[in-house]
Formats: sequence, C-alpha cells, structure tokens
Amino acid sequence: MRAIVLDGDDHYRITELDTPVPGPGEVALRVAYAGVQWGDTMVKDGLFPVPRPFVPGFEASGHIVAVGPGVDANRVGEAVTALAAGGAHAEVVVVPAVLALAVGELPLRTAAAFGWSTPTAYDLVHTVARVRAGERVLIHGAAGAVGGQAAQFARLAGAGRIVGVAGSADRAAYAARSGFDEVLLREDLPAGLGDERFDVVLDPVGGPTRQAGLSALAPHGRLVAYGALGGHAPVLADTDALLGDGRSLMTYNSALLSRTHPERLADSARRALGLLVEGLVSVDVTAEYDPSELGLAVRRLREGATRGKSLLRVAGRFDTPSGAAGA
Repeated sequence: MRAIVLDGDDHYRITELDTPVPGPGEVALRVAYAGVQWGDTMVKDGLFPVPRPFVPGFEASGHIVAVGPGVDANRVGEAVTALAAGGAHAEVVVVPAVLALAVGELPLRTAAAFGWSTPTAYDLVHTVARVRAGERVLIHGAAGAVGGQAAQFARLAGAGRIVGVAGSADRAAYAARSGFDEVLLREDLPAGLGDERFDVVLDPVGGPTRQAGLSALAPHGRLVAYGALGGHAPVLADTDALLGDGRSLMTYNSALLSRTHPERLADSARRALGLLVEGLVSVDVTAEYDPSELGLAVRRLREGATRGKSLLRVAGRFDTPSGAAGA
C-alpha cells in the first residue's frame, strides 16, 4: 500500500509499505479521507515523540476491509469513522474495533471531519464540565474544530450565554458562525471580559490564558484544560481559594482515554455521532489536500491559518510517485 511517512530528517515522504493486518480486537480500514489535526503538528514538531519513520494521521473514514480475531466478520464492508493512534495517512489503517463507528449513510467526507474533535467537544461539554441550562460558557480556541463544536453542544445543553475567544479578527469572524453570543480577541483579555464571570471555561491554550480563566470563574465554576497551544508555562492554582468559592480546575485527555477506557470514549463518540446524523450539530470542512500536500496542511494548521476542519483526500489520490509529500 501507499502511505505517507515522517522520516528522521523531519520530512514527509510517500512510500510503499506492507499493508497492515488487524490483530485481536482490531479492524483494517481502507481510507477514503483522513483528518489533519493538532496531533499532527505535535508529531512534526517533536512535541509528541514517536519512533521514526512514522506514518502520521489520527482519524479517518472509509470501509472496513478486514477484521482481527474476536471481531464480528459481518463488519467487513461497513462504512465507519475511526480514531487511530497513528497510521491514518495511508491507504489502509488498523484501529481498535471499538473506535471504528458505523456511520450508515453519512458521507465519508463528513465522517472523517467528525474525527477526534467532535467527541472531544461532546465530552468537554457533557462529561467533564456538565454544562447546565442557563449557564455562562467561555470557550477559547473558538475558531478551531473543537471550539466551534463545543459551542454547538453547549447551546444544545441549554447554556444561557456562550462567549468565544479567538486569536485574530478574521478567526473571530469565522467563529461567530458557530452560534457564539460574542467572540472576543485573545489580545483583549482579560479586560475585554469586564466583570463577567463564567460557570464553565474550556481552555486548550494554557499559560496566562489559563490563569485568567481561573479568575473569570463564577462560584462553583469549572475550568477544563484540554491542551497547551500557547506553550507549557506552569499555571499556579491556590486550591484553598478555589475551595472557598467552589471553583474547580479539571483536565481532559482524549488520547489517554482511548488507551485506558476506550469504551467510554466510544460511548461519547456514538452519542456525538447521533447528534451529527440528526443534523443537530455540524462539522465545517474548510480545506482539502492531496497526500502530496500534507506538509502544507500541517504548516497552515500550526500557523493558525486553518479554520474549522482540514482533510486529506486519500482514496485514489496516491498517484504521486514515491518521494516528497511536503516539508
């Protein structure tokens, strides 16, 4: 099969590899589309160490072509969206069967955009923060795939006011389409919040943004940290002060959950997928790339030029001879 490999020289290359075979509890998926997400930037930048050469790609859609021991053989031919630990930027990827979700008639393009972002947004709102009717929600990274969908899930949960934060004016304008009541620029924080306090803050940024988020919590408010896009500067929290106001600092790590309790992640993913199929939430694909353009896709994501979701077209697109697939 053809696959994109990240070599030790830090370049992507299209090459020929043996087709992977599913083991116990696994399925092999012939990939139609694969997502491009923040994990790809972390791998490329060495922040998420993996042995190289490495086939990147953490989410895909397509049809199951083989199953391993312990998996129902009737799943062969099933259209699915799949969450992977890597390897999705290839013609075939092997994933745990529990994390390959049947999508029925949902277009495979939409199913790939579902990716990690939709179940992550669902869990942030429903499982961790447990947004209640009438609550005020502040969402950082509002123009990203997770932020935009978190706003949709929060609205469905009955949130009374949803404020987004974006890094630039054009990203704020894009985020406004996801149903935020207001979108602020990160450079205007914390002054732009005035005296407003929030019941829930969703923060993938970290550092000073996280510190300010703790200060913006209302009594009994919950801040959920689920990334460190702004760097890994430590955030100091006075637990006694938090206790006095009933405020909470929580974390969410979907990649860890997929390894420790994959059935929990799968349950949330199925619930989120049901809402997507019903049309109650949507995913926004803003860019598609060929395999030879993966380097460009990852670079644009890292630089903040990406809005919503980017996809890699895989089926029938590995026509480029073995060689470079972008820096």
